[in-house]
Amino acid sequence: MKKALFLDRDGVLNRERGEYTYSIEDFEMLPDVAKALKLASEKGYLLIVISNQGGIAKGIFNQERVELLHRMVAEKLATSGVHFDEIYYCQHHNEVGLCLCRKPNSLMLEKAIARFNIDVANSVMIGDSQRDMDAAAKVGVKGFLIESNSGILKIVESLK
Repeated sequence: MKKALFLDRDGVLNRERGEYTYSIEDFEMLPDVAKALKLASEKGYLLIVISNQGGIAKGIFNQERVELLHRMVAEKLATSGVHFDEIYYCQHHNEVGLCLCRKPNSLMLEKAIARFNIDVANSVMIGDSQRDMDAAAKVGVKGFLIESNSGILKIVESLK
């Protein structure tokens, strides 16, 4: 079984702006993210993003914009030797309709756990919202709640 580092996106990997981030121009990677992710990978962690992208359901942006942004992020991090094993995102929003994948629900995590044969007891989730922690707890993954935009390097350094 493999261990995984599950990561929320906005506020954890990139600057939380207080509004939806879906364009390349608005995406600002937080300092030390590449270093932290490379270290996690070197420690044997799969790198899996788990992100709510409810602006799709609200019609603010579309799935293609999100995927373009995720490709750009992946390409940028690849120059530092970092590769995501997967990026899961929920395109639903409670204002438009209910779903099982939107955090605090755990379906995105469950899919990753099944697909990659993940050892939940040795995996962690880093997020900046209680809904991230709730989703992680539902599947038995330890959560680290951080303040938005505060950085993840110290947490990753503490991982075994």
